[in-house]
Amino acid sequence: MNILAAHVKLFRPLNLFIGAFSVFISSAILKSLGNTQGLSLALLTVIFYNAGANALNDFIDQKTDQLNRPDRPIPSAAVSPKSALTSSMFLFIFGSVSASFLPLHAIIIAILIVLPLIILYNLKLKQLPLIGNITIALILGLTFIFSGTVFGNIKPMIIPCLLAFGLTLVRELVKDIEDMKGDHLAGLTTFPIIAGVNCAGKLTALLAVMIGVGALTPYVMGIYSVWYLAFLVFGVEIPLVTLVVLFMKSPNELNFSFASKALKISTILGIVAIYFGTAYA
Repeated sequence: MNILAAHVKLFRPLNLFIGAFSVFISSAILKSLGNTQGLSLALLTVIFYNAGANALNDFIDQKTDQLNRPDRPIPSAAVSPKSALTSSMFLFIFGSVSASFLPLHAIIIAILIVLPLIILYNLKLKQLPLIGNITIALILGLTFIFSGTVFGNIKPMIIPCLLAFGLTLVRELVKDIEDMKGDHLAGLTTFPIIAGVNCAGKLTALLAVMIGVGALTPYVMGIYSVWYLAFLVFGVEIPLVTLVVLFMKSPNELNFSFASKALKISTILGIVAIYFGTAYA
């Protein structure tokens, strides 16, 4: 693997796409695609911060990744820890510079809330049961509130924020269950480690049910059209039901890995559902 490809993998392209896609769809929902300057700066900020967070995460997790994800750039020696840390620092700087040209409330969210949360999560909060999971979910959810401040209308972004928060929280718990072995050897105290697989699985399944029911509420209340329901059922509800069944039937490593990937795709499809639900109301 060459150095460029290794760094691209370090930054996790799919995560970058989800962040950028969230901003783009937010601008479409708010009918602000014509605000090319605001859209470009918001996209750069989210991409730079996400890439920096992913590089910092790999730097911090290099010990646990040796067991959990040996094919990641640092454990596989494709990227040095120093290079990952340096890349992270520069990406955070670039993201802060692009954010500084946005409206004041967007600057506050990006530089004074999200960036400190990213750093604090990696240095401390990820070691705290559930607190770390909630922090990551909050950061992703804030992408929509950030977009609302960029384009001058926060209210329509509240439901996308809540949906992204819920799906991310479930996915983070699934990842913790999947990574239990390596996390335990590294001395981490994630929720599955202190509560056990069964308890963590039941909590995850319960949250999945709550999110599935909650996601239907905007349609029932007439906020979004039937197009929202159609995309929601196939993109979010079915994966969540599948997740609950897998947890109840056979909670093994393969299922957790599958569920984690499925929930990442569900986040994208949930955003698509909201767009169609508003665009074709």
